[in-house]
Amino acid sequence: MKSSSVFSTFFLAIGLAQTPPASPPAHMPEPPAPVSSPAPPPDTLIATVDGQKLTYGEIANFLKGMNPQMQQNAMRNRKDFVERFALMRKLSTLAEQAKLGERSPYKEAIESYRMNMLMQAEINEYVDHILITADDLQKYYTQNKDRYDQVKLKVIYIPFSSAPAGAAEPAKKHLTEQEAKTKAEQLIKEIKGGADFVKLVKENSEDASSKAKDGDMGTLSRADNVPESIRSVVFGLKAGEVSDPVRQPNGFYIFRAEEVSQRPLEQVREQLVKQLQSERLQEWLKATTKSLNIKFENEQFLSGAPAAQSQGAPPGK
Repeated sequence: MKSSSVFSTFFLAIGLAQTPPASPPAHMPEPPAPVSSPAPPPDTLIATVDGQKLTYGEIANFLKGMNPQMQQNAMRNRKDFVERFALMRKLSTLAEQAKLGERSPYKEAIESYRMNMLMQAEINEYVDHILITADDLQKYYTQNKDRYDQVKLKVIYIPFSSAPAGAAEPAKKHLTEQEAKTKAEQLIKEIKGGADFVKLVKENSEDASSKAKDGDMGTLSRADNVPESIRSVVFGLKAGEVSDPVRQPNGFYIFRAEEVSQRPLEQVREQLVKQLQSERLQEWLKATTKSLNIKFENEQFLSGAPAAQSQGAPPGK
């Protein structure tokens, strides 16, 4: 028998293969209708293949098992999809006639896929019945308010060069790391002495994007993908405060907090619902796992130790 990877590659090539989840998956929402509304009646004839009718109902039922992206891909070229579906139906019929589903490794693969799908169905059913009330949302938001902090920033960026000694002299001389740090510290002294921050931005910052907007770099939230060394500094600032120089791989940043606030509940409502659903799902999975009455019987297998050699008679005896 040929490798199962060849089998999988073939069905990926015709665009209809689906891979069962390898671990407890996240809840998937109900997929959208596979075709544009209004949908034709289920008994609508789409094609005749080898004298056998292929109806819209068959196609629609098949598409329900796909995720939304696969549904969209399938419907981009409907004639091609129908041809591929017909091929899959014929090959699966041939496999059933040959009773391939009763042979290894297909029998085990089918059972594994079935188990995964039933597990996913149970998870979806549980998540669909999680009730998140307005009080739940308000309580969670209040208890975790700092997660929704946001700070509007201005910035001065002082780059430095890490070019090795002996490297060609650049057209514009860059500061060394120590020179950049000294300059950043001097600018902070000037700011604390009353110097205009925007004026210093225009004269010293080398971040073109923020410099063009008087140093504005937008509003940063805790969930944004920024280095922790920056996150910890800027969310420790109060409105109007200026940070010490924050070193990054190619330069120093000086931040000033313009506004410090929190995203209102209405802006994060959908995020909160998903977070609460996820937490309750994890609690349920942990409780269900804990309820399992497992007695481990084979420590050698569990530890991955090699199996003991048989003590039978030597070969030829």
